[in-house]
Amino acid sequence: MSTSPASPTSDELDTADPLAVYRDRFLVPAADPARPLTAYLDGNSLGRPLAATAEHLATFVRTEWGAGLIRSWDEQWMDEPTVLGDRLGEVVLGAAAGQTLVGDSTSVLLYKTLRAALDHQQGTDPRRCEIVIDAGNFPTDRFIVEGIAAERGATLRWITPDPATGVTSTDLQQVLCERTAVVLLSHVAYRSGYLADAEALTAQVKGVGALMVWDLCHSVGAVPLHLDAWGVDLAVGCTYKYLNGGPGSPAFAYVASSLHSTLRQPIWGWMGAADPFGMTETYEPAGTIRRFITGTPAILAMQPLKDMVELIAEVGIEAIRTKSVELTEHAIRLCEERLSPHGARLASPRDPAQRGSHVTVDHPDFAAVTTQLWEQGVIPDFRPPNGLRIGLSPLSTSFSELEVGVEAIAAALADMK
Repeated sequence: MSTSPASPTSDELDTADPLAVYRDRFLVPAADPARPLTAYLDGNSLGRPLAATAEHLATFVRTEWGAGLIRSWDEQWMDEPTVLGDRLGEVVLGAAAGQTLVGDSTSVLLYKTLRAALDHQQGTDPRRCEIVIDAGNFPTDRFIVEGIAAERGATLRWITPDPATGVTSTDLQQVLCERTAVVLLSHVAYRSGYLADAEALTAQVKGVGALMVWDLCHSVGAVPLHLDAWGVDLAVGCTYKYLNGGPGSPAFAYVASSLHSTLRQPIWGWMGAADPFGMTETYEPAGTIRRFITGTPAILAMQPLKDMVELIAEVGIEAIRTKSVELTEHAIRLCEERLSPHGARLASPRDPAQRGSHVTVDHPDFAAVTTQLWEQGVIPDFRPPNGLRIGLSPLSTSFSELEVGVEAIAAALADMK
């Protein structure tokens, strides 16, 4: 009679982890009894800073800003949004040069890309008056879409996906038609972690003549992306999660080169003009991705992102994805062993091919449990109505840290009885 081999322990997984050496690249704060930190399981909300970033920022202040002063705009800052965008495209987006820029917040870039897509579609064919989005999408995405629909007189077509699977081809098929103008979906669902089949869904949307916009906030930096190969029209993502750009770091937008001459974003500003220093009387947009810039880019806030992009280039996004899958698989095993006996239920896909880099577990006591855990220095996050998210940053999270966190969650649930 054969028996299944025992699952590897956290220590064994850490010992075998080829990416373990990179954990030393991240800043380790000094111990503070007033703010203990035992297990950080929220890298999908805010990534840890790289140790190199502290020195990078200090150097930037002394040199480019302090010594260069206004000259640095002419020397390099004017091109910073697109130069950094090109590097981001090369390393993590699967995008050729000239299609990505860094600047603004996720919300602003979602507004710009969606409005530009809708206006183009309606201008080309007035029948295209519908925006498709799912009811489970992140609030900002839903609110931006609702605002644009009200502003432009468009109709919203809502998808209500199975929480266990996320938006599928069948869901889309039920709402797509000749009236569809643009579709907005998240590549990784913020609550469940469901990883959508971006290539197939993009092809399906474009098959009816609509434009596809992807929200990449919960996938960029943790999941390999191939925007050019997938035929994606537009995409937006933040940089403070798996790209470790820091709180409020600027977002990025990808606009396929085929759309540069046809899409006109709605917030016109001098930095997006064809001749910014011409001080022209009327606005004429740049003929490149720069037309999606509006005002002065947040140059200082872009600096930490540079460090993380280069670290990802050094490690390789495929290796990062492999570690991510191993972490989430281990998280599910630990949750089933130690949280299920307390009534917790997995709310993320079991198939790793359909899962991003976080795992969500549901329990009616998790709102109170999360507060208790934070006080102990164990940091997951809570998402209503009853979900606790375990966010796993592949380069900074160890398997042992994950186990310490799950064990603390189990103890907190036991205390609630």
